[in-house]
Amino acid sequence: MGKGLLGTNIVTQVGIVVKDIDKVSQAYADFFGIEKPDWFWTDPLDVAQTEYKGEPSLARSKLAFFDCGQVQIELIEPDEHPSTWRDFLNEHGEGAHHIAFMINGMKEKIITLEQNGIPLVQKGEYTGGRYAYLDSTPDLKMWIELLENDGN
Repeated sequence: MGKGLLGTNIVTQVGIVVKDIDKVSQAYADFFGIEKPDWFWTDPLDVAQTEYKGEPSLARSKLAFFDCGQVQIELIEPDEHPSTWRDFLNEHGEGAHHIAFMINGMKEKIITLEQNGIPLVQKGEYTGGRYAYLDSTPDLKMWIELLENDGN
């Protein structure tokens, strides 16, 4: 493993916030010369246990994924509820939202990042794992997402 705050420097994913997932998914599919992937909704609060700024959140988003070798492109169309995605879209418009890293030891990594001035803002569960968004924009100019799958 690499040194540094996460123990890895391998970027797993680039997340892009969009207004119209169908339109942008088609543009990427055309660019790559592949079939447009289906999008799906993130799980509701009772399943995802989403927290935004330390409070339960109803926020959901439509997601579509493009696997591009080592890096996955994630398109995110947020609903209207407060979230890192909605805030980004409202404040910056469409664009690159985060880079993601697959890690082990989510709680410990969050503590380490927070101790280094990178606060946790949103977290939740997905089938088979969990995610966390940390605000690294002052120094890194984009968000960091941690992904931890069960059984790793």
